[in-house]
Amino acid sequence: MKQLVWIFSVLFLVSCSEPGKEEIKESTLDINGSVESVQPETFSYQEGDTTYVMQKYFMVHLMKGPNRDQDSVTLAKLQTAHLAHLEALHLAGKISIAGPFEDESPISGIAIYHTATFEEADSLANADPMVKAGRLTIETHPFWAAKGSKLK
Repeated sequence: MKQLVWIFSVLFLVSCSEPGKEEIKESTLDINGSVESVQPETFSYQEGDTTYVMQKYFMVHLMKGPNRDQDSVTLAKLQTAHLAHLEALHLAGKISIAGPFEDESPISGIAIYHTATFEEADSLANADPMVKAGRLTIETHPFWAAKGSKLK
């Protein structure tokens, strides 16, 4: 049952993408209180007749944490809160894809964050209820992909 919830959540996150939807622009307040647009880092390169625009994303490894002894009721509540957190980030345009690994490795899953900075991705990942409870820990890595890439 737990695996089905994970699978459903991944399929939900992927299927919620709206083709042609405008990208959400991030903004921050500068020291004077004015809004400044913050965009993810990009660069372009040419290969033959094709120009690729590469964008920096942040891949977060969700790893098994030190506190994994929650009772089943607490664990169910944490899982619900974890999925709600990921869904909210997806709806806000902050996560491109997220999902669990099927094997028993120390890395439980990944999330690819679509944020302008490492600090923002790391902060959002650390706000996950499973991370706060110590059931998961995170490792955040810069990750480059062609802008508009998708899974097949």
